[in-house]
Parts: sequence; structure tokens; C-alpha cells
Amino acid sequence: MGENGDDGPESPVDIDPDAPSAEVAAYVLENHGYLSWLNITVEDLEAGRAVMHLPYQEKLTNWVTGTIHGGVTATLIDTCSAFALRTTMDDPMETTLATTDLDVKYVRPATSDIEVEAEVIRSGTSTGVTRVTVTGETDEGDRKVVAIGATTYRLFTDSSL
Repeated sequence: MGENGDDGPESPVDIDPDAPSAEVAAYVLENHGYLSWLNITVEDLEAGRAVMHLPYQEKLTNWVTGTIHGGVTATLIDTCSAFALRTTMDDPMETTLATTDLDVKYVRPATSDIEVEAEVIRSGTSTGVTRVTVTGETDEGDRKVVAIGATTYRLFTDSSL
């Protein structure tokens, strides 16, 4: 039981269930300590797809090379995937997602702002799967893939907890 005698912990943010998805996503990112510290923004959110942006920030880089730390990239893959997956749910804030698998393949160093696009491959009653592409800009100004990823989540509704 949660602290209030209900079936779970109280939500750390007050979310209007009738607000548009992108507005809710922006609110969550702004009010989540770690994610707000990263300065992630939602660029696009639609059924089965999410796109997020992370500005290049020195605080997020490897101190020797100045490239964005791989752990930050992995966090973005996981986060963007969860947002994309929630767009497929009837009541996105009433489902708990637990990452069971996070696969990241680093293709090249990220030396600029990065964009993360997650696409839902499957959203079932107990499992969700996504595929993700992370791109950045080269010194020449071209957009290139810096990482690819995939996630698998265990989905828990009130009845499956």
C-alpha cells in the first residue's frame, strides 16, 4: 500500500489527464529532477512515436574528449522510448513501465546537440518494444547517426501489480 492507503505511491507531479500528450510530456520533463537537469525537450509526440532533443552541454561530456557521455545517450534512448510507448496506451499515466532490456549501439561520438527518435514496435498488454535512432551534427554540418538502440518494457496496470 502507498503512503495514502491506496495501491501505490502518490504521483510526484500533478498532471491534468485531459491535457494534450505533448503538454503532459513537457510538464513531466520540466518537473523531473534528473531529466530537467539534462534539459531534454519533446520535439514531437504522436501515436507510437516520440522525438526528443538534448542540447550539447559541457556538464554532460567526457572530460577528455568533450563528447556526450554514453550514459546520457542511453538515458535518452530509455526516456524517449517510454514516452513513445505511453502514446499507445488508453491511460498513459496509469501504467507503470519497467525497463527489462536496453540495448545501445554507439556508432560515432556525439559532439553536438542530439536528437532521439523512438518508434514503438509492439505495445501489448504486458510488454512493449521500441526501436530508437540518435542523430547528431558533424563538424561539417551533416546529420549522422551517433547511436541506435532498442528497449523492452514490462507494462504494469493497476490490475497487474
